[in-house]
Amino acid sequence: MKAQIKNKIKKNKSFIFIFGILLGIFSSFALPPYNHFIINFLVYTLLFILCNFLNGNKKYLFIFGLLFGFGYFFSNLYWISNSLKFDENFKFLIPVSLILIPLFLSVFYAISFLVLSYFRLNYNLSSILYFASVISFFEYLRGTILTGFPWNLAAFSLSELIYSIQILSLIGTYSLNLLAITLFALPSLIFFKISVKIKIFLTIAMFIAVVANNIYGFNRIEKFSNVKNQVLETKIVVVSPKIKLNRYFSNESPINKIYEIIKISRPETDIKTLFIFPEGILSGIYLEDLNNYKKIFFKNFSENHKIILGINRTENLKIFNSMVLLNNKLDVLAKYDKNNLVPFGEFLPFENFLSKSGLKKVTQGYNSFSYSLEREFISDDKYKFLPLICYEIIYTGKLNKKSKDFDYIVNISEDGWFGNKIGPEQHFSHSIFRAIEEGKNLYRSSNNGISAHINPVGKIEDKIKSTQSGVIEVKNVKFIKETIFSQQGNKIFFYFLLIYITFSSFLKRKDL
Repeated sequence: MKAQIKNKIKKNKSFIFIFGILLGIFSSFALPPYNHFIINFLVYTLLFILCNFLNGNKKYLFIFGLLFGFGYFFSNLYWISNSLKFDENFKFLIPVSLILIPLFLSVFYAISFLVLSYFRLNYNLSSILYFASVISFFEYLRGTILTGFPWNLAAFSLSELIYSIQILSLIGTYSLNLLAITLFALPSLIFFKISVKIKIFLTIAMFIAVVANNIYGFNRIEKFSNVKNQVLETKIVVVSPKIKLNRYFSNESPINKIYEIIKISRPETDIKTLFIFPEGILSGIYLEDLNNYKKIFFKNFSENHKIILGINRTENLKIFNSMVLLNNKLDVLAKYDKNNLVPFGEFLPFENFLSKSGLKKVTQGYNSFSYSLEREFISDDKYKFLPLICYEIIYTGKLNKKSKDFDYIVNISEDGWFGNKIGPEQHFSHSIFRAIEEGKNLYRSSNNGISAHINPVGKIEDKIKSTQSGVIEVKNVKFIKETIFSQQGNKIFFYFLLIYITFSSFLKRKDL
């Protein structure tokens, strides 16, 4: 039967093309904002079964992995092309971005399936462990090499299962992704050539593991609920103005936007307040130009106020996308320059070569931003916070470069480039994972995106939708200690891989 199916596939190549793409598209509905995680049980079971059917056929496994990945990324990253709609010079690249970006990312799936062809998979537990290990390892590579893009891992389909993902505080996203793929592929157990008793035992064992994980999550959240609230000496106000992105490409005076931001912020003179403004709201203005508007800020904000603001700045002929802490006189109290820049969005790869063909970065201006290697904590007097700009929030295990404790995370973003559909929701889901991993309150201010206060166990305390403007006021919070993952980082993922490979080899010798 297996040989007959292989022969049919060889004779009808369109089957593998169509099935791979459709399965990839279908699996996207497991991710935010849909979160139908149950879909993954079917998807990964079918992927495992197909790896068995095509075992040893490297060519077809590579093609299938490529097409599955293309369908997957095409359907959940189509919004990237939205960033090319604001400048007439980039519109011709929209069809190119819709094809080339998913195609490049799908190579990681293609290579992982090619590698799996060397493992001689069968219908047994050791093969499932190999299957999960290889795919999750190449997902890790996708998230790290060439600046990395760890977007839409299978684990993010669990983002609404708040009890289930508390394990992030122990093992992090990549390890959870490994465990999730293992779990999603387990329905293939029905095809195992083992006794019914062993199948029942394995099913019960996995059920117990899932229940135990949820009990841990429930206890962690319950323990957090009993932590005493601390009243903040300085109120935190997360500002979400929703200034449309196309206004930045017009000749509108920055003064209009500044007054608009002030009106939304509603500063109260006598109350100590830290205002968190999003990235990009003063696009076109450099930090050096901000003093031109000093009188406006001085008139509307008092000495009790401090402002976190995303703004561009120049230094030694370099341009930085920065986060600055200011007082009401616009004195710079602290600054952070973005470490992880968006390829093509903030810098042009191979700029010396590509710029000759008329290309430039998508954001305003012709010169690429420069990146910094330093990420120092910023102090607001009593507390220290970790600064993250835009999609830096997606990098698990690499946030705290100093490996010292801090008090909370500030993430500012401009999600208008993402459109108003699934992009902002996907971006926001990373914030939930980072809050749990680091065990910190996370304050997210996004223009044209989702702004929120997320507590250290990933619960959304307050939220402003991407279509709404307003503020989030935080007067008291709960703090917890550092998490195991925040101390150990992604090395935990490699411990899991080592355990998986060792256990897989043992099971294979036992023919299990």
